[in-house]
Amino acid sequence: MRFIQALQAGLVLAASATVNAWNRIDKDNAALLVIDHQVGLATVVRDYSTNDFRNNMLAHAAIGKAFDIPVVLTTSSDEGPNGQMLKEILDMYPNVTVVRRQGEVNAWDNEEFRNAVKATGKKQLIVGGIVTEVCTAFLALSLVDEGYEVYANTEASGTFDVRLAEDANRRMEKAGVTLMGFFAIVCDLMRDWRNTPGLAQLLPFLDQYQFAYGLVARHHAAAIVNGTLADVEKVLI
Repeated sequence: MRFIQALQAGLVLAASATVNAWNRIDKDNAALLVIDHQVGLATVVRDYSTNDFRNNMLAHAAIGKAFDIPVVLTTSSDEGPNGQMLKEILDMYPNVTVVRRQGEVNAWDNEEFRNAVKATGKKQLIVGGIVTEVCTAFLALSLVDEGYEVYANTEASGTFDVRLAEDANRRMEKAGVTLMGFFAIVCDLMRDWRNTPGLAQLLPFLDQYQFAYGLVARHHAAAIVNGTLADVEKVLI
């Protein structure tokens, strides 16, 4: 009886303990990792269309510029079939040295990459890479083991098929990696449209990389500037 009472008391205490439902990304404590976004590897991605994934890779990389956070770039065997990192990404960061791994599958196994990540001084790391179950997941899991908070950009991670992506995301989530998409990452870093960067800086950014939201703003602007309100429309708002 005493054992059951003690067990019940323990369960009550556990249920009443404070639990953080989510970790917010702090732009002052975050860095962006771009993993193997290479022209050869991009050809194997089948869980996104080629055009969509190109946009997703560029959008992921551009987060660093939008929020002025540190960026670490790395490639795998870029003199072989994996190919070069996308030129557009390299052009965004002409002063960032690319860590060119010549053998390590998991970027964390590369000393130069580890040193580059540690040199950012940040504890929250936003990751996207090809392929999801290897380049993104292996690194993300290693970073969790090292005590980092890891945010995997699922839109900027691609692989051979949807099932493999789901398996990899499930594995990462189980280990404590936070799975997010581009728009959620941007909104969490921004937090308030009145901040800087905020509406003035990020609306053009979103119009470029998340055009669905850009259309919302364009539609609103067109309605205000050029629109005519029919009386019947007033009942809809």
